[in-house]
Amino acid sequence: QVQLAESGGGSVQAGGSLRLSCVVSGYTNHWGSLTWFRQAPGKERERVACIYTIDGDTVYADSVKGRITLIDDRAKNTLYLQMNSISHEDTATYSCAARRGAGTCSRADGMDYWGEGTLVTISS
Repeated sequence: QVQLAESGGGSVQAGGSLRLSCVVSGYTNHWGSLTWFRQAPGKERERVACIYTIDGDTVYADSVKGRITLIDDRAKNTLYLQMNSISHEDTATYSCAARRGAGTCSRADGMDYWGEGTLVTISS
């Protein structure tokens, strides 16, 4: 049974840093891609960052470039989302998702598996 489990969310001060984790289990073949999405209250879901696992290519949303980095630890089956210089606009529920096959990593409707999400809130 495939499972994606996020952790690391919580309250963080503006300007601070946070690392989210997504542990993937139950699937032995290579994923096509792994993606972090987020959804803020009252807003549409947004693709934050994703990685194509076959070659390691990454894609970042313009709003997070230079502040957020993906770290793919294959030995731990974990995809990290390192968030720096956090701002109030980063408040959201962050979810990781996996796509088995080829294709874009940016579309939520193309994902095959989802985690339950982890909430990140920013305090002043």
